Amino acid sequence: MNKKFRFQWGAFLMFLLYGGLFFLLLSRFLFIQVTGTAEGQVLATRADSKYSREQVLQASRGKILDRNGEVIVEDTISYKMIAVIRSDASKNSSIPRHVIDPAKTAQVLSKYIDMTEQEILDLLNKNIQAEKYQVEFGKAGRDISHEEMMEIQGYQLPGIIFIQDLKRLYPNGEFASHLIGFALKEETEDGEAHTVGKMGLEYIYNKELTGTPGKVEFKSDTKGFLLPNAEKMVTEPQDGQDIYLTIDKTIQNFLEDALNKAEEKYSPERMTAIVANPKTGEILAMSQRPTFEPNTREGLSTNWLNEATEQTIEPGSTMKIFTLAAAIEEGVWDPNATYKSGSYSVYDRTIRDHNVVGWGNITFLEGFQRSSNVSMAYLLQRLGEDTFLDYIHRFGFGQKTGIDLPNEASGIISDQYPINRVTTTYGQGSTVTPIQLVQAMTAIANKGKMMQPYVIDKIVNPNTGEIVSNHEPTEKESPISAKTADQVKEILASTVTSEHGTAKRFKLNEYTTAGKTGTAQIAKPDGGYYWGRELFLYSFLGMAPVEDPQLVVYVTVHKPHLEDTEVGSQPVSDIFNSVTENSLKYLNIQPENLELSEPIEMPDVVGNNVVESQIALESQGLKTVIIGQSENVVEQYPTAGTSIISSGLVFIKGQGEIQLPNFSGWSKRNLMIYKSLANLPIEIIGEGFVTKQSLTAGSVVSDNTPIVVQLETPEETTNALLVEETEEGLPQD
Repeated sequence: MNKKFRFQWGAFLMFLLYGGLFFLLLSRFLFIQVTGTAEGQVLATRADSKYSREQVLQASRGKILDRNGEVIVEDTISYKMIAVIRSDASKNSSIPRHVIDPAKTAQVLSKYIDMTEQEILDLLNKNIQAEKYQVEFGKAGRDISHEEMMEIQGYQLPGIIFIQDLKRLYPNGEFASHLIGFALKEETEDGEAHTVGKMGLEYIYNKELTGTPGKVEFKSDTKGFLLPNAEKMVTEPQDGQDIYLTIDKTIQNFLEDALNKAEEKYSPERMTAIVANPKTGEILAMSQRPTFEPNTREGLSTNWLNEATEQTIEPGSTMKIFTLAAAIEEGVWDPNATYKSGSYSVYDRTIRDHNVVGWGNITFLEGFQRSSNVSMAYLLQRLGEDTFLDYIHRFGFGQKTGIDLPNEASGIISDQYPINRVTTTYGQGSTVTPIQLVQAMTAIANKGKMMQPYVIDKIVNPNTGEIVSNHEPTEKESPISAKTADQVKEILASTVTSEHGTAKRFKLNEYTTAGKTGTAQIAKPDGGYYWGRELFLYSFLGMAPVEDPQLVVYVTVHKPHLEDTEVGSQPVSDIFNSVTENSLKYLNIQPENLELSEPIEMPDVVGNNVVESQIALESQGLKTVIIGQSENVVEQYPTAGTSIISSGLVFIKGQGEIQLPNFSGWSKRNLMIYKSLANLPIEIIGEGFVTKQSLTAGSVVSDNTPIVVQLETPEETTNALLVEETEEGLPQD
């Protein structure tokens, strides 16, 4: 019996529904398998985002170094403190891993960070109530030293942990602070802290000094543990670029020490000083007072200006140097001609010499030596006002020098009225910067060649060793001839040696000096000028040695406190004489018979026999230091073609064993050269000149032989001798 077929609509609909779903799932599966994407996202990327972790590798901020590679500023290790406050941090641990006693923790930490006990306790309790896992202490919890970290750890406070960090370190303290500046950590919105330059070179070259952090990427599980066989991807950090200055650390220390002594003795309102190499324009030292400690910013006032370049002054009689140079160049200087000193009238105005009454009829040479203002007025008559002003601009006044520092001031040459042109001849009424005076003086010291000043020697990428920027000396248009420069130099030397000279205090013990004193009135903010022996600006612009100037030094002292028996040039000469004499000795400038020492061009001895090279060099009057006694010369200092004074010190490096020389009397500069060429681990202690060495001369040494060399400044050596004499019962001078 045939059964009648009956169509089941319900079953059919169920088949369509589940079949369709199966088809959709199969299609989706095939699509994902083929394309690797879902909902527009790459699945591998989603998996990576779930399991990938990243650690930041800190980059060091670039170093700032002196011309010899000695560190002035660098990053050092510090620590950031964190308090873990949630109790689940201590799960499965036999000892507590979170803060157990907030009150005790606050009591201890308040001894070490810049927060009160109550502030720390409130911070901890607030975040404990908010069920936060950990809390940081902001700026107060950063830059903790290793010593402080170890002391805090000694209390064994549960939950207090430290993370290694970097801190900017200024190891020399007050050291060219307004030039170097400082950098501080700034916190961004995401809570990260970055070191940012806030002043000086740290600010100017912040971009170059700032490094690029690296990172480590790795695969981990959801709890952060590294997955088995997971690969790590490392992007190395790129440290910031290193900046090498023209500053010489030893000469800068001489300057800082001299300024500190003058500040303590005379309590002036301000002081500024610059030491430069007139042959290149390199600034070897630059400082000012008041100054500050860059590690703590203690002493940093509202004045953030580098006064050598950003502050203008009325220079006083140092300006007479350039009036004299213009007169000699134009052929209107007659040193033996006479004039009546004392006063000079310009229409209804009268200018006077500093002693008011003058010295009667005297020669122009004596007038210059006595620093007569009236003699300058008569020279202006001979020169003509337009010619005089042309020379003033040729010497670079009224315009920026172009030094590689920002915000340089131009100064103003006042020439509106006849009286302004007269007063400008002796440095009143017009304004200049200290760096302009130094630049102009290079033309006198350097046979008419005026050199642009600069402070950046080179910028180096420490990651590759590439020299990113290299500064070479820049010669400007010569304002005067070599003959004029030499004549001016001789007249400036006579201000030191003449019985009439105002610069007799600036005579050095072992070197000849040439220069010009300055006593300038200081303008009041509301008009007019201060008056009084303790209310002037005293200065000296000089060079040494006269025969072949190696240094130009400019010093200003504003409003010093003087004893009744003291004169204004005394604090200036204290600074100038100490810095110049010590620096020349440090640079190995021989004081005796300098006028007979002709410069020698250093020959190329690389590749020649060591002994033969030594004989050849010493036959020219040079003193040689041999590093490695055998075979041929592989390196020399100075390099071939360098100009060097006869009797100068040269280094030649050969091969074979190294015998230690007698370092006694060596400057730190020569010691650094020897250390670099010999590649020896010499520990240098102190500043100045070598007084002791741990191994005797002639000892055979290698790159793992410990060597210690002790240096002392001339003042320390003298004091030590006086102490010895006193102890031996000898009279003390």
